[in-house]
Amino acid sequence: MSYQEIIETPKGLYIDGQWCDASDGATFSVTDPATGDVLADVASASVDDALAAVAAADAAGKAWAATPPRRRSDILRQAFALLVARAESFARLIVLESGKALAEARGEVAYAAEFLRWYAEEAVRIVGEVSTAPGGANRILVVRQPIGVAVFVTPWNFPAAMVTRKIGPALAAGCTVVLKPASETPLTALAMAALFEEAGVPAGVVNVVPSRQSGQVVGAMLHDPRVRKLSFTGSTGIGRVLLAQAAGNVVKCSMELGGNAPFIVFADADLDAAVAAAMVAKLRNGGESCTAANRFYVERPVAEEFSRRFAAAMAAVNVGPGLDDGVQLGPLINGAALDKVAQLVDEAVAQGATVLTGGRARAGRGYFYEPTLLAGVAPDARILREEIFGPVAPVCVFDTVDEAVALANDTEYGLVAFVHTRDLAKALAVSERIEAGMVGINRGVVSDPAAPFGGWKQSGVGREGGHDGLLEYLESKYICVAW
Repeated sequence: MSYQEIIETPKGLYIDGQWCDASDGATFSVTDPATGDVLADVASASVDDALAAVAAADAAGKAWAATPPRRRSDILRQAFALLVARAESFARLIVLESGKALAEARGEVAYAAEFLRWYAEEAVRIVGEVSTAPGGANRILVVRQPIGVAVFVTPWNFPAAMVTRKIGPALAAGCTVVLKPASETPLTALAMAALFEEAGVPAGVVNVVPSRQSGQVVGAMLHDPRVRKLSFTGSTGIGRVLLAQAAGNVVKCSMELGGNAPFIVFADADLDAAVAAAMVAKLRNGGESCTAANRFYVERPVAEEFSRRFAAAMAAVNVGPGLDDGVQLGPLINGAALDKVAQLVDEAVAQGATVLTGGRARAGRGYFYEPTLLAGVAPDARILREEIFGPVAPVCVFDTVDEAVALANDTEYGLVAFVHTRDLAKALAVSERIEAGMVGINRGVVSDPAAPFGGWKQSGVGREGGHDGLLEYLESKYICVAW
């Protein structure tokens, strides 16, 4: 996809199966992080527009819930086929509005498509239960029914995958949805709306309302009694605000929030494999991922050698605009993100950290920051306490298993952790002690559409992916009956 081709992508609101302008005519600009150039102006939904989308979803709800599971499955399967067929076009669109490298964008589209395939299969596996009450007086019949209208708020870092990871299970369960995509990357979500329509999703079942008035728009929807489900992916701070708003109508919430993932390397680890995994865990999406490895804890006997190899690998990364040949790392999403990363690195260096490679922003257009490895980071450095959301890896040393576990758990977050060792018993024992919803053993990525994705502590509530992700959109109803 080129700048010219973006002219052909939808830029309006998608409500009740129709493309329309915002009711007040408002728009906002979407820019290319690699250049700062404007890609397109997109309609910016008002509160009235958002509530119109809720009304459309509510009106379509009963018919969609009553649609046979096989039919819902077939529609999701068709959406999967369409996304696979148009993978390159979607990947290039993702590059232009999010900045990620083309190879990464292709990977995201494949990942996004798999959620559609997985939930096409899950749609026909909504099962209930029947049992005899312990006292024998009646039967316990449990059925599972769609929860109702779901509101989705998705982030900019995975503009396709976060859409399908939410819409896939909702449609499979029989729910209708209103999607408010990130204002940095709305074009992918709008293109996805067109794809769902082509796949056969009825009018009103999927609605997409980009907006610069995110707080007002989402808040208004959460205060509408027709909304029964919220799924949000984003920062813990905003998640807390949305949870408070959702409490008013006791809206069921799935919250995939911030992370501060530890990456633990024991002395007996395969260092080549550990470095390869570290490159993926750190640099996937340029480090702009809630699952990105944020803190590297390496056992003292191998710390220097691991750091040397890791620094060499990071120094070899090709940085540039995502559509250029051979580029492995694109820009950060915007100037604010670039400034934050630079500030975290500068503060760590001021506290005594050593820059082994990188350590500065690239001059010129775009929001590029060099892959950076820091050694000797102070234990109280802010870079170890906050999500970096950039291509920076701080390395710290530990001496014992207990110390490694304590360091890993010394955070309010608990999304994912990574453990590297040749000793499987040690890896499993450490995994059980780590306070996180997911652990990768000798791997740099854990995400899989068939697995439950989610965190502990301040990293969120609920799960996405796997059968657990389907259950988030179903209510259990107990029917007491004797026969």
